[in-house]
Amino acid sequence: MNIKKIMLSSLLMLGFISASAQDQERKVLRTDYIFEPHWYIQLQPIGGQYTLGEVDFQKLLSWNVQGAIGYNFNPYLGVRLAINAWQSKGGTDEFIDNGAVIKPREEWKWNYVAPMANLTLNLSNIIMGNYNPNRCFNLIAFGGIGANIGWHNDDANDLYNNNYAARVANGDYLSGFEPFRYLWDGTKIRLAGQFGLIGDFRINDRWSVNLEAQANTLSDRYNSKKAGNADWYFNALAGVKINLGNTYHAETVYEPEPVYKEKIVYKDKIVTVKEPCPDDGDDVIEPLRRDIFFTINKYNIKAGEEQKITDVVNYLNEHPTAKVTVTGYADKGTGTAAINKRLGMNRSKVVVDTLVKRGIDRSRIIADSKGDTEQPFAENDKNRVTICIAQ
Repeated sequence: MNIKKIMLSSLLMLGFISASAQDQERKVLRTDYIFEPHWYIQLQPIGGQYTLGEVDFQKLLSWNVQGAIGYNFNPYLGVRLAINAWQSKGGTDEFIDNGAVIKPREEWKWNYVAPMANLTLNLSNIIMGNYNPNRCFNLIAFGGIGANIGWHNDDANDLYNNNYAARVANGDYLSGFEPFRYLWDGTKIRLAGQFGLIGDFRINDRWSVNLEAQANTLSDRYNSKKAGNADWYFNALAGVKINLGNTYHAETVYEPEPVYKEKIVYKDKIVTVKEPCPDDGDDVIEPLRRDIFFTINKYNIKAGEEQKITDVVNYLNEHPTAKVTVTGYADKGTGTAAINKRLGMNRSKVVVDTLVKRGIDRSRIIADSKGDTEQPFAENDKNRVTICIAQ
């Protein structure tokens, strides 16, 4: 190998080692986890359904499966398209007239597939007030609408044709009693609503195991019976979620670097060196900035942000001539301009009031609010913030 290339490689390596050593010498203040929007898929091959009816609970149980693809816009909000399918069941209790059973207890089943569009909310991130990609459990709520496509209702049609059709035609039944009033055949498409909860258990950044419980409601005609109210079925599912692509990245925040200035020393020759800035005797104060972050639509100071208030209080106590500017913001991605204006003002006010309670004279505090008219951060969620600059 060429000797020049060896020397160049060595110099580059020494520079890298030196830069790494400097980073290690600086104190790590915290590690910020930055959420990245991402797609995911869900596969839930293990499931069961209970279709609401009058007969015994176990007689109305059937198998159920689901697959879904979703997208998380931010740590709190996402959308999902899920396809649920297999089988539903119906049943009627026996009907007795004057001691005679004129309609025995019966059950029937049919097939369906139900595509659903859901809005998802990560309750764990909302309740905890922060995003933590290493949290081992997340509770997610969802709700939406879709279609239920039913077919193969042959059991119900056979029961009606064999046992009831002739009686109904002859008027043999009591007034108001008519089995299979909403009997259907072929393929039927009905509007359906859905809501439920998902318990997501993290394995690693890519994989998680989830348990899902959902309630589904549609018209009274779903199970072929007339009941005078909506029909319901309930699903319980288990499976896995696979994240596609990066879900977050980590940023290490170090303490600020020392401030240096160049000094020329005259000896045998002029040498330029770097040394820390000396105290010139003037009351020169280096500014302090603290960003106090809030949860969506909230303006109470979280426990994890209280240390930042303490930092500002300590700084102002150490520098009696310093003042602090407190500016509240709201993110433009949610809410209206009027709501965000109020949020920005409240976020500024709560910090000001806290500083005053901690002994800082109100005359040393300059309060301001920008609402969502200014966005100090590129990431939408970080603009739920009050920025304190003391100097």
